[in-house]
Amino acid sequence: MSSVSAKSELVTSVGPAKTRRTPIRTCVACRTPGGKRGLLRVVRLGAGDHAGDVVLDPTGKKSGRGAYVCPTAECIGLALKQKKLERSLKTPIAESVADTLRAAVVGTVETTNAALRVPIPSAEESGS
Repeated sequence: MSSVSAKSELVTSVGPAKTRRTPIRTCVACRTPGGKRGLLRVVRLGAGDHAGDVVLDPTGKKSGRGAYVCPTAECIGLALKQKKLERSLKTPIAESVADTLRAAVVGTVETTNAALRVPIPSAEESGS
């Protein structure tokens, strides 16, 4: 048997491709399960210079204690009003973070690594 036929036998014996598992998370406000990418992640940062700060995590990769909320005004309002985010993150939510969450529903949010804050783009910057 040649080495070419041995390689082709190995390739055909692999079987069907595996499907990727989609992570499911639950909104802290309405308790509706949804895909990780479809929800907004709010995180209380872990160790480091900004330990304990609460920020919006658009990438979903920041280390720290995270909570997920639906990207709707109703869920964000409910999570803030009933302090569900505060309970999940085990820390108080600053008004600036609450404003950032409300703005995330309206438009796109850009992060700034230098300040670790989420600036709210003005109408002039967004081109509207």
